[in-house]
Amino acid sequence: MDRRVQKSREAITAALLDLMAERSFDEITVRALAERANVNRGTIYLHYRDKFDLLEKVIEEHIERLRNLCESVWDQTFEEANHVWFDYFAANHRFFSTMLATESANYFRVRFRDLVVAELRREVDVGEEPNRGLTGEVVVQFFASALVGVVEWWITQGMPIPARTLAEQTGRLLDRNF
Repeated sequence: MDRRVQKSREAITAALLDLMAERSFDEITVRALAERANVNRGTIYLHYRDKFDLLEKVIEEHIERLRNLCESVWDQTFEEANHVWFDYFAANHRFFSTMLATESANYFRVRFRDLVVAELRREVDVGEEPNRGLTGEVVVQFFASALVGVVEWWITQGMPIPARTLAEQTGRLLDRNF
């Protein structure tokens, strides 16, 4: 990708996150995005159809990175794999804090939860203890909601414990049940 294109996209994304931290997504205009990113409106429309397309692409980029991280740690325990995820969350704190702490970011929560559900479905086994006799989908939905909730709590509380500690603890909980 051309460096100018990359710099423009980074500036537009940063502007979006800044503005979402200040006001609801509905109140954000393309003009405000352009001013904050220090680009003209045409540059935004060159890369995105509108502000909704921008938000969707920013979210999809992070969801895809998380999906790739899942693939890269497929053969590891949850505890080991969670280190990779929580390091990513910490490194991208600004994005996640904006997406998880603003009212207008419910779309991200749903996409994030869907990703976690899809990954956990690959792991659930209701024929083995401790999940024998349980409905697989209930197990998956329960742990997906729990994991997303823990990530949301951690991010919105300013990461009160180290990423490594949280990764170990959530990984141990998942390893016990999958």
